[in-house]
Amino acid sequence: MKVLVFVKATANSEKGIFPPETEKLFAEMGKFNEQLVKAGIMQEADGLKPSSAGKRIAFSDSGAPFVTDGPFAETKELVAGYWVWNVRSVDEAVEWAKRCPNPMPGEEGVLEIRPCYALEDLADLVPKAEFEREVRLRKEVAGQQKAKAGALGKAKAKSKAAPARKKPAKRKRGRAKAK
Repeated sequence: MKVLVFVKATANSEKGIFPPETEKLFAEMGKFNEQLVKAGIMQEADGLKPSSAGKRIAFSDSGAPFVTDGPFAETKELVAGYWVWNVRSVDEAVEWAKRCPNPMPGEEGVLEIRPCYALEDLADLVPKAEFEREVRLRKEVAGQQKAKAGALGKAKAKSKAAPARKKPAKRKRGRAKAK
């Protein structure tokens, strides 16, 4: 089961202010992320810039989409970061989340866990042609990600195998002056 785990924003994260002990936070979070990766739980994770760097696009049936520049009100409703986890159940995600260090040291940190729809959840809801398109698109995305990962791996291997050569220093032409 895929879940999104949101790190809720705070007034300070919305101002782009990191906690006083940022090094400690990154070390603790790094150890937690390492546990998630070793357990095969974490698929992706990132921190988000404050909403002042973002945009919202509102849709209606009666007109063109409307774009609003950030920042956005109601900080408690905003997200400062996220993980994508692959777990057996929401209860397992809760157990992992309880092990997380406070993502907002000095403030109340809040995580929100949201299960994603699996293809099976959509089978009886969507017309067959749209379901088949979704299956095809998910396979295509997986193939693209695999290709990118393979290309990245090859590039890393190449850079380790053949270190960059330094250009020889340019020699000055002409005779050295005698002292």
